[in-house]
Formats: sequence, C-alpha cells, structure tokens
Amino acid sequence: MMKHFIFLFIILISCSKAESQQLNSLNVPQTRISEIKNYIKGKEYNQELAVFINFKIPSGKYRYFIYNLKNNTIVQQAVVSHGSGSVIPQSDALKFSNVEGSYQSSLGKYAIGESYVGKFGKAYRLKGLDSTNSNAMQRAIVLHSYGCIPDVESQTPACLSLGCPMLSVNALKETAIYIDQSTKPVILYAFY
Repeated sequence: MMKHFIFLFIILISCSKAESQQLNSLNVPQTRISEIKNYIKGKEYNQELAVFINFKIPSGKYRYFIYNLKNNTIVQQAVVSHGSGSVIPQSDALKFSNVEGSYQSSLGKYAIGESYVGKFGKAYRLKGLDSTNSNAMQRAIVLHSYGCIPDVESQTPACLSLGCPMLSVNALKETAIYIDQSTKPVILYAFY
C-alpha cells in the first residue's frame, strides 16, 4: 500500500513539474531565449536581461516578460497592448507591419534606448534592429504606460495602442527599475 502511495506521489509531482515547464515554454519558448542569447553574445547589450513580448498570448493575459538570461527565470510579467491596426476583424489572429500610419505592432528585436518624459509620462525609445521593425524610430514606437492597461491579467482584452507596446503604470515603474540600472541597452524581442 505504501509503495502505491509513493508511486502515485512521484507521478503527481512529475506531472505538475512537466506542466509548469510547459507553461514557461508557452510563455517564452526556449528557442526564442536561445535566439536572443546567441544574438547578444559578444555585443554591447545587457547580457543578463531581455524583454520578451509573446503576441500569440491574448492581450488580456500576461505576455510581456522580463527574463533573467543567467538564471533562466522570469523576473517580471505584465499585460501589454498591441496596435489597433494589428486587429483582424472576427479573428483571434494578429497582423504586423513596419509601415508608418498602419497602427500595427512590429515584430522583431529592439534595443531599448534612453528614457524621456512625454505625453504618456516616462517612456523608452525603441530602436528596431530587424527589417520587420526598422522604422520604429520614425514611427515613434516607444515603450510607455497608459491608464487603460490593467495591472493583472483577465479575460478582457487590453486596450489598443497606435503600435506601441503599452504597460500599466505600475508595470512600467517595475520595468524602469531593471532598465535604468542597466549600463548597456536591454534587448526587447516581440514575436508571434
């Protein structure tokens, strides 16, 4: 009887461990983490932290992740918006663009630049590093907060931006701690 109990206990633990690993791989797939680790190696970017936005996850859920590349842990997760132009009517799918006036989010790697205070308060300039987001500076795509973005996830979609990744005020304050302490630019990687 005790052997059966121990056996069931071991199965239960291994199943829950596998489930938690699967959740992490769904949030930030290992292939994306490896891609960023390889990209920043030997370059003048922060080697310990990266920001990932997984646009496959619905907008009301946590899909913005600050990831510790050394410890392989998520240190912050938050709700983040996408552009109003990325919405496809009657579909859960999204579309993306690098074109001025599209109001769509752009995929790819960004270097998070200096902060400034604008009409949305503190914001960070984003320099697009790929052909899919090379117009980010001209499009004024920045990381900023906005009052309609919730602090916690829900079934309700987050409000839409004009293409910028928007966080809640509290989430941006938390993000700012990580970015402002970094002496080198942090990479933000938006994927779908």
